[in-house]
Amino acid sequence: MSILSYPNRGPWGDSKWRGNCSGYIYKELFERLKPQFFVDPMVGSGTSIEVAKELGIEAIGLDLHSGFNCLKDSILERIQKPADLIISHPPYGEMIKYSGSVWGDQAHQDDLSHCLNDEDFHQKLQQVLLNQRQATLPGAYYGTIIGDLRSKGRYVSYQAEAIARMPSEELAAVLIKQQHNVSSSSKNYESMKLPFIFHEYVLLWQKKQESIFYFLNTVAKQAQQRLTGTWLNIVKIALCSLGQPASLEMIYQSISDCHKVQANTNWKAKVRQILNQNPLYFSSEQRGVWGLK
Repeated sequence: MSILSYPNRGPWGDSKWRGNCSGYIYKELFERLKPQFFVDPMVGSGTSIEVAKELGIEAIGLDLHSGFNCLKDSILERIQKPADLIISHPPYGEMIKYSGSVWGDQAHQDDLSHCLNDEDFHQKLQQVLLNQRQATLPGAYYGTIIGDLRSKGRYVSYQAEAIARMPSEELAAVLIKQQHNVSSSSKNYESMKLPFIFHEYVLLWQKKQESIFYFLNTVAKQAQQRLTGTWLNIVKIALCSLGQPASLEMIYQSISDCHKVQANTNWKAKVRQILNQNPLYFSSEQRGVWGLK
């Protein structure tokens, strides 16, 4: 099943450790994927490792609180051989502060619960996942358990950003994990119109190739495709709003306040490129006048 729900965390790990994941989640993943060597680079109180060892799986747990820094230390160098399953359970941005609160006397600069902003967190989580991928056997799995955040009027989808920043052809599974005993459920928010977040995600990727250049090329290609697709849709919407067909000047005027053109001094050339290179979507019956096909 792609929906996981375990109300009890089980006998593994430390129940007092905030943000613990139920050991039954790891147990189900282990039973499905059948790893021989498992690594948790953000082990927290040790839940995942205790479950793995109970099932006879070789396992190593690493964490910032015990001296391992996912942003500066190589997982592969530390574990000495590639693993066939590496799953992290990072902090969910600012939701729970770990260093200086759950452990240690002061905040650690590389603690993902002390990021500068959302973009800083997204970049650092991608770095963690890349570190995991590098330490994973080709054909084996790496992944993360992550939730989303609603705070101060904004909704941040950490899982969506993680998926967007990793190779799409390596994405193997997105499992929805129901959250139980959430602290926010006991609070009363009178102005709250949207439902509370009672779910997390288990994201799994299957490593296809060893080369880091494969990874970079794939992610760069994905980013370019998204950008091109966005421009394509911007021009389509402009033509729709103008009641098409419309002249180039009218199209320019229609999208001149779009946020994307503000950072692109050659945006008019980009619009012409989109129109000319996509005959499946656009047609021109008269020079300088365009419509949707």
